Amino acid sequence: MAQTAAAPEGVGGMLMQFGPIVLIFVVFWFFLIRPQQKRQKEHIKMCEALKKGDEIMTIGGIAGRIADMTEQHIVIEISRVDDKPVTITMQRGAVQTVLPRGTIKSI
Repeated sequence: MAQTAAAPEGVGGMLMQFGPIVLIFVVFWFFLIRPQQKRQKEHIKMCEALKKGDEIMTIGGIAGRIADMTEQHIVIEISRVDDKPVTITMQRGAVQTVLPRGTIKSI
């Protein structure tokens, strides 16, 4: 008799067991996963829109102007020494943000 009294209540009992788990997943989706996906899409869009002459800031904190580009890499002019450009090559994904024109005046 004790076994029949402790039996789950059917669908209502299952919902009460899995309800909190589903609720936690929904909260994670709206507060963590969805905003991260949105930021990632915006970053990809920004990397695709890069063009020669844009002033950028890399993830590592290097500011410079795009001197040349390929499909996967960019050449960034970071300084000038004796009127010769100092450049580095990085992947497009390493660009954190595009700066407004005129931000970098020393190059």
